[in-house]
Amino acid sequence: MRGPLRMRALTAEEERVIGKLAHSRTASARLVERAKIIELAQKGQTIPQIMQQLHLSEPTVRKWWKRFELMGLPGLEDVGRPGTPRHYSDLDRAKIIEVALTRPANLGLAFNCWTFDRLTTSIQQQFGIAMKKTRIFEILHEEGLRWRQQESWFGERLDPEFAQKRGLLKP
Repeated sequence: MRGPLRMRALTAEEERVIGKLAHSRTASARLVERAKIIELAQKGQTIPQIMQQLHLSEPTVRKWWKRFELMGLPGLEDVGRPGTPRHYSDLDRAKIIEVALTRPANLGLAFNCWTFDRLTTSIQQQFGIAMKKTRIFEILHEEGLRWRQQESWFGERLDPEFAQKRGLLKP
């Protein structure tokens, strides 16, 4: 094993935040674990002692110790990871939101309000954006947009003779 690391003196703010995070029940488990590493190091424990007490590996303890030394409290947070690139451009997302916020009649459609099915069909067919319904739903949900539920009676009647069978509405 490597030699012992020396923990720098914590500022009053760092000490307060580390103490609070190390015993938190609402912060993420990762953040609590990292704060415990720093708290134990501040109390003078060595890396092998911290490893044994927290059941962690040496590289893990050293990583968070060094990141805290270099960056302070922000060093305990997760660093963003690149992930996979987006499949759809910002222009596609903007077009979907624009269409959802526009009245269908203003787009030359025969109805006055959007339902989710009408909206996805228009986006896919009229605007040529090949996107799954679930992804369109996610984009709209991220923007806080909601839509009307599909009416079961909307559109053409299944029975063309319905009006005759029903009779007059008013005597």
